[in-house]
Amino acid sequence: MNKLHHVLLLKVIVIISVFAVSSRNVMMSKPLTKEKTPDAIADNNGVHLVYNDNISGLRKIKDIVIYEDPRYYSSFPSVVKRPDGELLVAFRRAPDRKIFGEKSTTHVDPNSYLMMVRSPDGDTWTREPDLIYAHPFGGSQDPCLLQLRDGMLICTSYGWAFVRPDAIPNLKKPYSENNGAIFLGGYLIRSVDGGKTWQGPVYPPRIAPESNFDPFGERLPAYNRGALCEGISGRIYWVVAASDSGTKRKTSTHLLISDDKGLTWRYSSQVAKDENVTFNETSVYETPKGDIVAFLRTANLDDQPCIARSTDGGKSFGKWEPMGFQGHPLTALRLPDNRVLLTYGYRHKPFGIRARILNEECTDFASAKEIVIRDDGGNGDVGYPWPVLLDSNRVLVTYYFNIESGTRHIAGTILEIK
Repeated sequence: MNKLHHVLLLKVIVIISVFAVSSRNVMMSKPLTKEKTPDAIADNNGVHLVYNDNISGLRKIKDIVIYEDPRYYSSFPSVVKRPDGELLVAFRRAPDRKIFGEKSTTHVDPNSYLMMVRSPDGDTWTREPDLIYAHPFGGSQDPCLLQLRDGMLICTSYGWAFVRPDAIPNLKKPYSENNGAIFLGGYLIRSVDGGKTWQGPVYPPRIAPESNFDPFGERLPAYNRGALCEGISGRIYWVVAASDSGTKRKTSTHLLISDDKGLTWRYSSQVAKDENVTFNETSVYETPKGDIVAFLRTANLDDQPCIARSTDGGKSFGKWEPMGFQGHPLTALRLPDNRVLLTYGYRHKPFGIRARILNEECTDFASAKEIVIRDDGGNGDVGYPWPVLLDSNRVLVTYYFNIESGTRHIAGTILEIK
């Protein structure tokens, strides 16, 4: 009997040991990263999130580096897919001033140029970028690409002139100044050969709401950062910003329309203006029903973006609405099933890139789940995402990024549409 008890006890010990080793092996096989599940959770602010291991409506394939060079501060990309499948990413590149022993790099620089890299598949990219444009009077910012249905490319930008201190008292006031640079306002260039050569610049009109002057003593030509839209009619819609009269920094937004592929523009309507809230970087989108929807970055509204809608072809816009979440700026992409992928940067901890999938008319922005594409940014100097369809099943989201506060570079995430 004692012998039987010893045998049974030995079997129990063996079973427990095997179970313990097996459990340890399972635990050891887990990656040493923060666990993320496909289930919705809440962040520190109680916001409803869906993490990217199994995103609702999307599956993350991988993150990629599109362009990186430690000598340069690369930022603010946009992307288009050519009719032959080639991908073009435009971005702003300036020296990383730390290579000269300077303490920091800012978002304005006299050597800030518009650059471009190319890819046949969204995965491999040209190592050396091509120069799109170098402004003769200052540094250029935020190249925003629009590809028309006939293949023509339009790229909008704006610039800053570095005026010597002895000339500053002679400038016509008011003007906008940033780290010693004076704002030049906006311009655009165009290409009919897939970005190999560019014509321009074309200067948009000086709209009546604009109160600031450029270094030449003229009202600022219209400008903004954000996606333009070619409507079903062939018209091009561009939401621009204007410095409000009597204020130093506050801007409002306004719709310009072009009927000749960006050569000339006419003022259409005010998009968003408020006594306290600033509206600036804006992307515009036309819904299948024909509504013109503006997605607006704000200031003095706790980093909430806003939405404004026109139901009469841009002749007027209804009252702007806060969208109920934080992040900026926003860019919208129509998916093959007419849903809308809305991407934006997230400059709060954890820093990164986020998105929402809206219905085809963009009316469910308040209830759409927030998707975390990346949350491993080194600090808040990340974002400005811009998405493009790779094919009917995949999306590339481009943006600028840094890891552990290192080199600012152009990165991307490839997502599978579910």
